[in-house]
Amino acid sequence: MLGVPASIPRPPYVSNGGIDPFSGTSVSKFVLGSPELDRMRAACREAGDTLEYAGSLVEPDVTTDHIDRLVHEHVIRRGIYPSPLGYRDFPKSLCSSVNEVQCHGIPDDRPLVQGDIVNLDVSTFVNGYHGDTSSTFAVGTVSDEARKLMEVTKACLLECIQACGPGVPLNTVGAIVSRVADFNGYETSRTFCGHGIGDTFHMLPYVLHFANSDHFVLEEGHVFTIEPILCMGKEDHLIWEDGWTVASKDGKLSAQFEHTIVITPHGAEILT
Repeated sequence: MLGVPASIPRPPYVSNGGIDPFSGTSVSKFVLGSPELDRMRAACREAGDTLEYAGSLVEPDVTTDHIDRLVHEHVIRRGIYPSPLGYRDFPKSLCSSVNEVQCHGIPDDRPLVQGDIVNLDVSTFVNGYHGDTSSTFAVGTVSDEARKLMEVTKACLLECIQACGPGVPLNTVGAIVSRVADFNGYETSRTFCGHGIGDTFHMLPYVLHFANSDHFVLEEGHVFTIEPILCMGKEDHLIWEDGWTVASKDGKLSAQFEHTIVITPHGAEILT
């Protein structure tokens, strides 16, 4: 783990053994009013800017550990805490998921090579609130199949966001992801989901990315992430010995894109 100056405020889980579980059964905390939403916007703006910076570092022969170090230094200079660091003992400041890794990859010393795809998942803790976002980046020139997987996954996320608004059942997201995945011959992760977010890193509701019967209805002020994972092969996965890295069992590519959004009177707004 890289160090963080004592002057930078930490999330509560840093001093609590890394534990920040999905909070209870209530979703009241994920409905934000104006003062809270202003702070949420600031956290998400920093997350989005940091992800853009991280993506600019992706190129052949660069290690994800190097990207992690530069991102860590970037957020520290801005007086910000990188949310993943110390969360349930996660040892790095971002997640880096290469090729068949579906999510939660730990940055390491393997150089990226031409043709890889890598998801960088960035979260920042600012003034007591978390912003969370990710994108999958091409390393140099990638195959047509990899490019299509990335494009379809990103378009799927944006279609989900467009469909959200007051009075919309949250399971609309899962229906869209399932339809897009089926149409393109992909599978969607049924294990990993979006989530409510605010002064707690992860909280209810779960945002499922497959067809489901959850009829929770969205209201103005709801803040949550949508983060579909589409797999070129089967969505079946295994977790590496590090306890974090989630990889496709069949070794085929996966891609993920994520935004934090807020429900507005007339739809949804991307915060990251």
